[in-house]
Order: sequence, then structure tokens, then C-alpha cells
Amino acid sequence: MRIEDVTMKLTEFFDRILDAHRANKYFLKPYLINDGEKHPFAVICPGGGYSMVCLAGEGRPFAEELNKLGYHAFVVYYRVKDKARYPNPQEDLKRAIKEVFAHTEEWRLDTDSWSIWGSSAGGHLVASYCSENWNTPKPTAITLVYPVISMGEHTHKGSRDNLLGKNASDEMIKRLSVELNIDENYPPVYIWYGTADDVVAPVNTKMLTEALEKAGVPYRVEEYEGIGHGAGLAKGTVAEGWFNNAVRFWESQV
Repeated sequence: MRIEDVTMKLTEFFDRILDAHRANKYFLKPYLINDGEKHPFAVICPGGGYSMVCLAGEGRPFAEELNKLGYHAFVVYYRVKDKARYPNPQEDLKRAIKEVFAHTEEWRLDTDSWSIWGSSAGGHLVASYCSENWNTPKPTAITLVYPVISMGEHTHKGSRDNLLGKNASDEMIKRLSVELNIDENYPPVYIWYGTADDVVAPVNTKMLTEALEKAGVPYRVEEYEGIGHGAGLAKGTVAEGWFNNAVRFWESQV
């Protein structure tokens, strides 16, 4: 095994330990390109069922891959578990975006091109954030990776219980079901999922794309045969091209 592979596996191992024991509070981790030039940037919300923030699979690897492609990146640690009740995670994402824009010059950010990425429950966080009137800058595009979209019949129950509680009202379920809250002002969306996802039902993506189509919002959806939940970058699988496709979609919206 190459030394690079050993280093990567060790990094992932320690990331997973940190994921499980990290303090349950807001934190923003920058991944900057230190070349003195301005670069577009992405804000990343890893998944974890609103019970944890998965840096190992959907945070650091995404940020480092974006750095390689010439983008600054920022991973958001939002409140989870007993602190995940709405609107705490959405307010943490709002805070992260405000913090990033407050450092535009210091971090050499190109604010004409920026995106928000979210995986699984982090995808719901991003998608629901964008359907709310948070009075913050509108991203050029968003990327959703095997996302939770609905809080209704086809939701991921653990995500809904953490975000809304086990006895959520119909009003809150409708408010946080993204497919019911899309209009023409919604940002362009790249979204992908695997047909073998037995954690988040793929119908979540179908409901979102139908709503985007109805509202006339630009989107690209990709389905990958046999890919399950939590694939992350999906290196070495039929889905490994998704990351570059997401970046190209983002660039096409500038």
C-alpha cells in the first residue's frame, strides 16, 4: 500500500473519532487556497441524520477536492442531537454564510460565484435553508448529495425526529418539506442519488425535481445504479464522476 493511501486511511480514522466526540456547537472550518488569488468558494454541510456532522465522509474530502479544482471551501459544524431542533441548524448555516462573507477580502473570496453543498440530512439543511426567506445572499447553485427532502411520508425518520421532535405538527412537517416550498426564486440545483439507497428513499429526489420543474428552476439530476447511501466521493464506483459534474453545473450558472 502506498504511503499516501495509508495517510488517507489514518486521517479518515481520526476524523471519524472526532465526528463522534466533537462538541455539539456551531463551528466553521475553512479550507483555503493560499496563493494570494481570489477564488470562488463553497459552503459544505455534511450529513449525519441531524445526530452528528460527518466530516470524514462528506466534509473534509469534499473540501480538499474543491481545493484541488481551484475553490475555497468551508465546512459547517451545525448543532445536532438534542440541540438540532428547528431552526437551530438553519440558523447555524445562516451564521456560517454571514461569517464567510464578513471575511471576503481577508480570505480572498470571489463572491460572484459561490455554492452550498449538502449531503443526506445536510442536504435537507441546505435545501430547506434555501426555501426560507433568510435575507442572505443567494448562492449561484447548490449541490445535494442523496438528500433528505421531505419531512412527510417518505422522510428519513431519524432526521425528522431530531429536527422536529417525535410529535411534529402537520404545520411544521409541511414547512420543512422542501418539495412543498419551492418557487421561481430557488437557486439552481445539482442533485444525485443511488438506486440502492436504503436509508433515504430515492423518491425524495423525485419529489424535489418535480417541484423544481414546476417552478422553472434550473437543475441537473443524476441517478447511479447500485450505489447505496453514504458513498461520499464514490471513488472507484460508477458514481465517481458526480463531483466534477456538480462543479461543472455550478460553473454553468455563473
